[in-house]
Amino acid sequence: MAGAAPTPADTSPPTNVMEDKTPEHSRREKLRRIVELGHDPWGSRFDGNAAIAAIRDREAEIEVEPLPEPTAGAEGGRRRAPEQHGPQVRAAGRVVGLHRRGKLVFLKIRDWSGTIQLFLGKNQVGDAAWELIQCVDYGDIVGADGELKRTNTGELTIFVEKFHFLTKSVEPHPEKYHGITDPELRQRMRYLDMVYTDGVMDRFLKRTKIVQSIRSTLAGDGYVEVEGPTLHSIAGGAAARPFNTHHNALDIPLFMRIALELHLKRLMVGGMERVYELGRVYRNEGVDQTHNPEFTMLEVYQAYGDYGTMMDLTERLIVEAAQAIGDRLELPYDETTIDFTPPFARQTYDDLFAEHVGVVAHDEAAIRQVAERRGVETAGVHVDVVKNELFEQLVEDKLTGPVFVLDYPASICPLTKRKRDNPAIAERFELFIQGMEVANAYTELNDPDLQEELFRTQLGGLKEEDSMAKMDHDFVRALRHGMPPAGGLGIGIDRLVMLLTDTRSIRDVILFPLLRPEAPPR
Repeated sequence: MAGAAPTPADTSPPTNVMEDKTPEHSRREKLRRIVELGHDPWGSRFDGNAAIAAIRDREAEIEVEPLPEPTAGAEGGRRRAPEQHGPQVRAAGRVVGLHRRGKLVFLKIRDWSGTIQLFLGKNQVGDAAWELIQCVDYGDIVGADGELKRTNTGELTIFVEKFHFLTKSVEPHPEKYHGITDPELRQRMRYLDMVYTDGVMDRFLKRTKIVQSIRSTLAGDGYVEVEGPTLHSIAGGAAARPFNTHHNALDIPLFMRIALELHLKRLMVGGMERVYELGRVYRNEGVDQTHNPEFTMLEVYQAYGDYGTMMDLTERLIVEAAQAIGDRLELPYDETTIDFTPPFARQTYDDLFAEHVGVVAHDEAAIRQVAERRGVETAGVHVDVVKNELFEQLVEDKLTGPVFVLDYPASICPLTKRKRDNPAIAERFELFIQGMEVANAYTELNDPDLQEELFRTQLGGLKEEDSMAKMDHDFVRALRHGMPPAGGLGIGIDRLVMLLTDTRSIRDVILFPLLRPEAPPR
């Protein structure tokens, strides 16, 4: 029969205790011992456990009985701790802290909502459970039923009455105080990174809330979500190098999609007036702080809208996503603060070019002179291409934002409608925040003859392997059947998550970024 629980004054573990460093062979021995004791080391169904955060929220239910006043003439000595009565709770989680002290064991367990301490005493759990507890290692998954109380140091603790072994970890785990410090190892072993690196689990849960918020906002506006093909016969909708593959049965080359645009526009021809897709796209290009070969894009199209419609929608999507993960619109990023309070600033491409490059946007000779001084190729290159190269080099990094950059040179925007009063300007915006392009939007071009002409103009001279080297004739044919005037928008979800969660590398907001294969074990 289990003995009476010790008072909280007896149940505080020493501080600064390093966790067990249990080698794999010892863990295997404990695995066998668990089986000998009649338990399944891989656990079973465990219903009714509450999230640790919800358990911690019940702290106010703990009742403390006041101590009686000492009687006159009573001799000194250690004052007895007051009696506590707390709620009965059930928890499950991974062991991230472990200390043994005689007939007492202190565990710290973590689930995806937080951590809490378990107190296990031999007299309280009984001899059979105590033997099982001796098989626990750092990294195991356990469950506990018990009373929620505080130790004498005030730490919220479950005083365990019934112990459950749920999963044995046969691989040693990293030390909590050092964690995983190698960035590549953190990305390769994301499952451990989420357990032992502070903030990682929270960041990915916030990512989920951001995506849920975006879908909720769009659904509230009457948009429908669709799933387009990820294998394309023509890599279109953007200028990027695709991943090539081959369909054996049909014996045809295929490409992993580099954009979502052209199939969504086909659906608008078919009558879907508000449509979007939120999914993966693939570009066979380099890796850096803001680029990954596989990333998540949102593309949205609205019939009878324009790029102004998309500007308003972009602003609302981002503001509501920020509110979904907290109650503030001023969020930290690196060593600064981003203010997402609407309305966002709006400036024209040409004004920003003149401000930061020091040359008016229509002075071709001056633009080429600046480009040559900066080593930008100009021979045989259209001035707008040169101009945009300078914009990327000299302007974009200055755009801390959020700022909508409006009205790009039409010659570099083959899918965009021109301004009526100035066909040299395309009705396009890009949203920049902290020097990163986060969103790109157009008033969509729906003139099939002009679209075909622009495709031909752009395709001329491109290398065969370029994503835009082949015209998508079916897309042009679809436009000939009539696509309504529309606004279209693309948002890089990974970059948005970076900005909303104060993360500098895109690889830290992607659960499993692309890595070189590991060498096989010997």
